[in-house]
Amino acid sequence: MARAGGRHIAIVQGHPDPGARHFGHALADAYAIGAREAGRHVEVIEVATLDFPFLHSRNDLESEEIPEVIRTAQSIIGHCDHLLLIYPVWNGGTPAILRAFLEQTFRPHFMFPDTKPGESLGFVSALKQRKALAGKSARIVATMAMPAWVYRWYFHPHPERNTLRLSGMNPVNESLIGLVEAADGRQREKWLRTMRQLGREGR
Repeated sequence: MARAGGRHIAIVQGHPDPGARHFGHALADAYAIGAREAGRHVEVIEVATLDFPFLHSRNDLESEEIPEVIRTAQSIIGHCDHLLLIYPVWNGGTPAILRAFLEQTFRPHFMFPDTKPGESLGFVSALKQRKALAGKSARIVATMAMPAWVYRWYFHPHPERNTLRLSGMNPVNESLIGLVEAADGRQREKWLRTMRQLGREGR
């Protein structure tokens, strides 16, 4: 449920480096500043700082034994109205730790509340299930060294969009920010202003 005075926003910071600040962190900060300026409640999940194992089997995926940091993340996402997922593109795709986090968090019994832990779901039956995150929206922000049009055309993003949509989130918008390493200060300031405005608007 949204908090009084604005929507409740969850930011998932997917940069895999826990020890340094990157442009993706500045973009997320700008979004959070704009959201708070508009009276929105913001919670941030820093994936790189979380201690959780990778899933190695279907039994792991369907187990009721969920790491506490993942349960906390599920609670934050479950209570938000809008999700911002931000990450750098590495080797043409999502960083491994972020993919592992999404696999851990978006388990079948989290996305589909009428199922039970351990219950197997095929794709068709999953589509028919009540979706826990219906009514929520999301935005994916991906930064990259390549031109954004190359990423969109050649790499066909994003598998994580499918995860968010399958859980019921709609719409799932995207902001692809290319050539970040070549950008000058004015271009970076423009991107930061755009993110701050998106945060004010809660989208």
